[in-house]
Amino acid sequence: MALLFKRTFPFSRLQESKNEVVETAPEKSRIITADIISGAPKELRYRTVRIYKPTRTAMQSGEHNTKHWRLDFDILEGGGRWENPLIGWASSSDYMQALRLKFKSKEDAIYFAEKQGWDYYVQDHIEPKFRKKVYADNFKYSPGKLRIIKTK
Repeated sequence: MALLFKRTFPFSRLQESKNEVVETAPEKSRIITADIISGAPKELRYRTVRIYKPTRTAMQSGEHNTKHWRLDFDILEGGGRWENPLIGWASSSDYMQALRLKFKSKEDAIYFAEKQGWDYYVQDHIEPKFRKKVYADNFKYSPGKLRIIKTK
C-alpha cells in the first residue's frame, strides 16, 4: 500500500477543491520577516543585497551560468578589510560577502530577500544583441583603400 504525502511549504498555501489542488502565492502584505525568529546576528538584519542575472564570461561562448538569478551581499563600509602581509591577498572580517544564492527567477530572489528582512536592489539584465558574423566577409572586395596595411 502506497502512502501519499502532501508537503506544504512556508512560502505557499494549498487550496483544495473536489478534483484539483491549486497552489497560490502569498499576498505581499502578509510577509512576516524571518529575521526575528531565525537567531541570526543583529548585524545581518539590515544588510543590502544585490539581485542580478550573471552574464557570460569572456572565456566561454556558452550560456551555462546565465539561466538563473543570483543574490549576493554588498561589501560593508569599515568591514574590517586588510591586506594579508605574507601573500598580499585581500582579507575581510565580513563573513557574508562570500555568500551567493541562486534562484530560478527574479521574483523568487525578491521574495526571499523580503522574507529575510533585507534591503535589496535589482540590476536588470540586458540581453545582448546578436550580430551575425561571416568569415568570408574578411575577403570580400570593397572599392577604395585597403583595410590591411603592410609594414614590410
